Amino acid sequence: MTYDRLVCANCAAPVSEGRCPVCRASRARLQQEQGQGMFAGLNPAMLVALLVVLLGALALLAHQSM
Repeated sequence: MTYDRLVCANCAAPVSEGRCPVCRASRARLQQEQGQGMFAGLNPAMLVALLVVLLGALALLAHQSM
């Protein structure tokens, strides 16, 4: 989720502007969450597609080694 479209319940301004302490705290928390892990930016559909590709590659390797 990106914070550029979120609206603060405290001040009714976009969270990305950081007008109140609640906005600034939420913006900092979201920025920290977005920076975690190398798969943090992938949506669930992309993760499933990556898993299918990896399983296909493993099946191909297993078939060739027999």
